[in-house]
Amino acid sequence: MVVGDISTGTEVLVIGAGPGGYVAAIRAAQLGLDTTLVERDAYGGVCLNRGCIPSKALITGADTAHAAAAAEEMGIYADPAVDMAGLQSWKDGVVDQLTGGVEKLCKANGVNLIEGTAEFASEGTVRVAHGGEGQGSETLEYEHAIIATGSRPIEVPGFEFDGEHVLSSKHALNLDSVPESLVVVGAGYIGMELSTTYAKLGSDVTVVEMLDAALPAYEGDVGRVVRKRAEELGVEFNFGEGASEWEPQGEGLRVMTETEGGETATYDADTVLVAVGRQPVTDTLGLENVGLDLTEQGFLDTDEYGETDVDGIYAVGDVAGEPMLAHKASAEGEVVAEVIADEPAAMDFQSIPNAVFTDPEIGTVGMTEAEAEEAGFDPTVGQMPMHASGRALTLRESEGFVRVVADADTGFLLGAQIVGPEASELIAEVGLAIEMGATLEDVGSTVHTHPTLSEAVMEAVKNAEDAAIHTLNR
Repeated sequence: MVVGDISTGTEVLVIGAGPGGYVAAIRAAQLGLDTTLVERDAYGGVCLNRGCIPSKALITGADTAHAAAAAEEMGIYADPAVDMAGLQSWKDGVVDQLTGGVEKLCKANGVNLIEGTAEFASEGTVRVAHGGEGQGSETLEYEHAIIATGSRPIEVPGFEFDGEHVLSSKHALNLDSVPESLVVVGAGYIGMELSTTYAKLGSDVTVVEMLDAALPAYEGDVGRVVRKRAEELGVEFNFGEGASEWEPQGEGLRVMTETEGGETATYDADTVLVAVGRQPVTDTLGLENVGLDLTEQGFLDTDEYGETDVDGIYAVGDVAGEPMLAHKASAEGEVVAEVIADEPAAMDFQSIPNAVFTDPEIGTVGMTEAEAEEAGFDPTVGQMPMHASGRALTLRESEGFVRVVADADTGFLLGAQIVGPEASELIAEVGLAIEMGATLEDVGSTVHTHPTLSEAVMEAVKNAEDAAIHTLNR
């Protein structure tokens, strides 16, 4: 028996409960707006359930095991055994705690929660189909709608995800055993994070990348530091090769690749992980029913207030375009909620940081030197190598550097690129400096705790002023 369609109304409808959607819903409710959040899968979205949080949990586990096994120079000897089931159980516990917390926060702030798939029926109306046979549907009338449906892994033709032979990043985060051998297609941030993680857990990892460098979205010297470390862990790289097909081979498989020149190669492994990027999820929304068109890349165009081409419909997070970052989604969610509530708010992308949790980590914010020049600035650059950092040496993580970019005329900080231990944390200082309009002098004259990694930021800033103490000035 199908439950009959019912109709309700709300001021703000949020579609998708990921880091953009649930933040938008909570903020809207805090501002006194009647808010309804529709989620078809799991609260917290990809980030909490199949991305940021579980991947960092596995990375921590792999790092812990590897650090214990490689501490002989410190006089510490260990031979740790990784119980993958135990590691997965701990990871799942972290995920459950956070996703449960999101649901509780939404309810505590007065957000109405609906489970189901929302599809626009017309401007001002959506139909929510509830999961499960006989669960029926309901119609929601809204004044404002926020699309926050996130993204999914891109499939390569011939490499459709099956969770056994061909893995997506989601599958790779839920393996109940460590594969003896693994082929990774793609050397972007997801491929590099998971390659180093499984190498540390004991897999024989081979990376295949169509371009000519690891982490091609980053400056060459940044990617080279991470690649060098991965190679030390036993990861093999094959650049200029695209995965063309695969076939079963014994209990595993064989991956075939091809170069632009037509040369072919084969790689045998237990399984293959395809990590070539992500694409926005919009196919269930019925966008044509409200006259919304996608860009060539599949995103929804928005203005600085997060509003699409259709009045009253907003988009945040991955569906709204690059950068596809959880914290960018959350920031957009807050801005949109405040805009709808007639609060003064708008997005400013200049100080949104980015981080890659490889070994070592990468943290970037703002402009590179080349981007600063292209924007019309006369950039001055300062750099501090991590091997000159006392704290980095005591952590046995001395590869990498801190580099800052500033305007030579005014001294204002424009950007930074950090590759090294805790880069994801260190980059926040420069992001704050850019947001506040701080100068080299402001950051350089701020006394930093010793011995800490953050001193490297101070020294890089001083190096840009030819005043560094612990590294040679240029």
